[in-house]
Amino acid sequence: MSKLKIAITGASGMVGSYLSEFLIKAGHTVSRLVRSTSTPSNSNCIQWNPEAGTIDLEKLEGHDALVHLAGASIAGRRWSRQYKDVIFKSRIQGTSFACEVLGKLKRPPKNFLCASAVGFYGNRPGAKLIDEKSLPGTGFLSHVCEEWEKIAINAQTFGVRVVCMRFGMILSSKGGALAQMLPIFKWGLGGKLGKGQQMISWISLPEIPSVVLHLIHHTEISGAVNVVSPKAVENKEFTQILGKVLKRPAIFPVPSSGVKLLFGEMGEELLLSGARVIPRRLQDSGYEFIYPDLEKALENLLKKEES
Repeated sequence: MSKLKIAITGASGMVGSYLSEFLIKAGHTVSRLVRSTSTPSNSNCIQWNPEAGTIDLEKLEGHDALVHLAGASIAGRRWSRQYKDVIFKSRIQGTSFACEVLGKLKRPPKNFLCASAVGFYGNRPGAKLIDEKSLPGTGFLSHVCEEWEKIAINAQTFGVRVVCMRFGMILSSKGGALAQMLPIFKWGLGGKLGKGQQMISWISLPEIPSVVLHLIHHTEISGAVNVVSPKAVENKEFTQILGKVLKRPAIFPVPSSGVKLLFGEMGEELLLSGARVIPRRLQDSGYEFIYPDLEKALENLLKKEES
């Protein structure tokens, strides 16, 4: 398979850094879009600043793909009105600028893979399967994702194929929700959240580079793609499996009122809500999951942490 030249925004984040390292080890060329003005001129970095509207266009010419992952953390803190504005603007402004840049290039990337999230679907209690044809839900995250994707699709105007990657909960021992849960569960104090019936649609971080390469090579795919494992689980099952993998009990539930008190609206939308999302378009295109099973995915992640 031919080697690719891929530009990545958000390359210093959890997903971006892992993806960059994987691609480089596989022999691909990676250009990191960074905001720092102290970047060495001979490095594979491209300076960009969406707020100021500046970028080194020449360095972005001729890439095979632009993977756009940049955006303020959704789970990093409580959602004050001001921080919700930061979350929204970081995605809309950054994606708008990325599309604007694509339109200015003489040789733009043929593929624009933009991050989104299964938060698009909102809270869908029950066992109903949710795929890419399902309508958006309600709530802050659903609104953010819907507007985010509307902006990303504009890149089609410039002859660029657009894929909106709707990520589920990304499992990593180094960051995100799992990393925050691990200390509690290692102390034997973990348990289900609320009634534990909310569905968790998840994806293991080590799966993501393979998905990205699959999406780049399968040019028949465009629009929304659910980047989740085929086996969503209820929160209570997730906590039981995590406890089993860590060889710790998971018998200390946190009531819904406690989650809302601790985390506010963020806890309500991220921790007490969910949907049984399936990766229909990935599966229909022949993608074979490396980590379809939660227990094996967690064992792999935690084994790497120990080593």
